[in-house]
Amino acid sequence: MSTNEPATYSALDAPEFAPAQFVRWFREVAPYVHTLRGKTFVVGFGGDLVQAGALNALIQDLSLLTALGVHLVLVHGSLPQVNEQLKLKGFEYQFGRGIEPTSPEALECAKEAAGEIRLDIEAAFSQGLPNTPMSNAHIHIISGNFVTAQPVGVIDGVDYKHSGKVRKFNLNAMKKIISHGAVLLMSPIGFSPTGEAFNLPMEDLATNTAVALQADKLIFMTRNSILKDPQGNVITEIAREDADNLIRQGHLDEDTVTFLQHASTAVKRGVKRAHLIPYELDGSVLLEYFTHDGVGTMVVEDTLDDLRPATVDDIGAIVSLIEPLEADGTLVPRGLNVIERDVEKFTILEHDGIIYGCVSLIPYPESKMAEMACLIVNPDWQGSGEGEILLRHAENKARALGVKRLFVLTTRTSHWFVKRGFVQGTINDLPAEKQMNYNRSRNSLIFIKKL
Repeated sequence: MSTNEPATYSALDAPEFAPAQFVRWFREVAPYVHTLRGKTFVVGFGGDLVQAGALNALIQDLSLLTALGVHLVLVHGSLPQVNEQLKLKGFEYQFGRGIEPTSPEALECAKEAAGEIRLDIEAAFSQGLPNTPMSNAHIHIISGNFVTAQPVGVIDGVDYKHSGKVRKFNLNAMKKIISHGAVLLMSPIGFSPTGEAFNLPMEDLATNTAVALQADKLIFMTRNSILKDPQGNVITEIAREDADNLIRQGHLDEDTVTFLQHASTAVKRGVKRAHLIPYELDGSVLLEYFTHDGVGTMVVEDTLDDLRPATVDDIGAIVSLIEPLEADGTLVPRGLNVIERDVEKFTILEHDGIIYGCVSLIPYPESKMAEMACLIVNPDWQGSGEGEILLRHAENKARALGVKRLFVLTTRTSHWFVKRGFVQGTINDLPAEKQMNYNRSRNSLIFIKKL
């Protein structure tokens, strides 16, 4: 770090007054804040998080999200606490990962453990400690019998007794609770219509809850079940199909496989994003949402099948996408010869042979920058995140080329880019070659994003 750069501190070590740093961070997170209100997050965590003493810190961060308008559902587990109860009562049997038979004695232990953790969570939300995010907070947390369960039954001759699975939810009641700003708490015990109790795996309950609510995010708080590449770097985003391939390869530990399988299932069934986040890192939920790369692994639907590099055969379709925007002045006219020359810089979105979106990436290697241009989605296909797909692809492609900053020139869509982490720049921020070719008569706004 040069002597001219401001020092960066952790949240716990920062000096009491670090105004420049505070302002910079606040401006950087502002685009993310705008996207929070009204979103539904389902957060699942096991009893190991409680054992590790991480509950209060997590609740403080989740309270901040609720203050920003997030509809929050918590799903807790109690596996280590159940095993501890079994041991204290003289039973040698211990639960592991996956669905296992639950005896009547084990069910009683599960009830005790679930009740204890539920009370711990309610107590944590009730505190209003000064000088913390909980100061002056009045957050209602509501739990109840929102889950109708059914028995797993007999599988391959094994009676799973009081082990259950989700049959249905009281969705109207659940949605009403979170729409009024209360936190909904789900415990891993479900009941049949006859009042019989069943032990439910936290991961299954959280996944089914997120799918039923069509949540924007399913978040699993884990000890260390995040994916890393061979160099030890966190894999911050992975397509669902790639996640499934990793699971099939058999190299992952049991905990990671469990969480990754459920994350993949949730995304496959309509949840927009699923995250594996390390709870031992202080503030990990906030870091995952409010920083570009995050600190965990995010699973997204594999939409890459619709993305492919453009070829000369696609020039006509690209022109048909660009021409209306050139005609109304949104895009600078390029001419057919320019598109033919730069066609290899284009990526297209195609579905059933129909090209409905495109984006181009023009690298400037000397400056470690790249221009993203012609990000277009046919108006008839907009509304399902296609622009996000193209943006994410362009960012990943730029990173693979060693690009550190991505820039766009726009006259009419500045708000879209600002909401996605771009910051307004000036002509002087552009690569020298682009400065020379900048069309001053259009007076395009310049937005830059650090990768």
